[in-house]
Amino acid sequence: MQIQCATAGDAAEWAYGEARPYHGLHLRKCAGLLATGANSALTIAGAVSRNLGCIGWQTRSSSTVRQPQTFPTQAVQRLVSARDGVRIAVADSGPMDADHTIVLLHGLCLSRQSWSAPAYLLSESLGDGVRIISYDHRGHGRSQRAPTATYHVDQLADDLADVLEELRIDSPLTLAGHSLGGMTALTYSARPARLQPVQPHGLVLVATAAGQLVERGMGRLLATPAPRLLAALAARAPAAAVEHSLRPMAWTACELLVRCRGCGSAEREALCGMCAAALASTALSTAAGFLPQLRRFDQTGALSAIRARTTVLSGGADLLTPVAHARQLVAGIRGAAHHHYPHAGHMMLQDVPRAVADAIADVVHMTLSPRGGPVSA
Repeated sequence: MQIQCATAGDAAEWAYGEARPYHGLHLRKCAGLLATGANSALTIAGAVSRNLGCIGWQTRSSSTVRQPQTFPTQAVQRLVSARDGVRIAVADSGPMDADHTIVLLHGLCLSRQSWSAPAYLLSESLGDGVRIISYDHRGHGRSQRAPTATYHVDQLADDLADVLEELRIDSPLTLAGHSLGGMTALTYSARPARLQPVQPHGLVLVATAAGQLVERGMGRLLATPAPRLLAALAARAPAAAVEHSLRPMAWTACELLVRCRGCGSAEREALCGMCAAALASTALSTAAGFLPQLRRFDQTGALSAIRARTTVLSGGADLLTPVAHARQLVAGIRGAAHHHYPHAGHMMLQDVPRAVADAIADVVHMTLSPRGGPVSA
């Protein structure tokens, strides 16, 4: 079966709303169908010998996916063991004794390769004196899968601390995070100094939020039963059954996104690329584990504790983290700057890679200046 909203325009209408309640009937129709699909998958997954595909989907040609520039070839590939033993795949570029270190954190169901274009531009603009580190979150890319109970933002902040400690970072640090990566950087930066192996001097938050995801944009779908039911499926069914049953649902969710009449063509292309990359490189049980936790994610009360020099980037065509989230970040973090790009979507790393790279480079230059460093209390 195919899942559709009453019209694609309806989906765009409620997705862009910043402070109003659910767009009642049509959102409930979509959410109800997603929940029905998840319930069907739960039932069917019990019979492993049967066909588990419960939702129809269409394959996409790889030629329709925007190919990013490759990550700097001089990057050294490392494996870092997190405190619970999960192996994290890290790319480390630049000198160990660099004047500044940048850590790039990717979004849900993506990988460090999503940062390829901005990382390439950063290496060109900042030269060899800066160390650039990126890694795949647990359950993503080349990093090891982990117990579902560890798929939450606090654990990702722990992983970040472990990577910084293992790689012996002692130079001034800028964290740059996209979407889930931004939430990870926020959570780490808001912790007491004793829980930070390295205190960040700079913070760049790209298409992300401090919390309250269920109140705006397509994050409202997190308030429906679907994430909880998908997590139940992931917990109860064999891994192969989960992948077989969730991938059709994931493609259907992608279809909902890319049919939105309010999306520009660049946003639709980026969303297609995001979905294709997610389905190709990430176990869907990973998404099923993270989504219910994102429903409860909330760092809004901790924003005032952040002392890093902060820049927030938002896109006017972002359905997943609308600009209201960026405004909340800027209002809560002392001295934060805000750069808004009206035609950029959630995938700002691909839509406006130079703007992202320039924002990071500016923060680096500020922290390296005589008057740089964290903002004083």
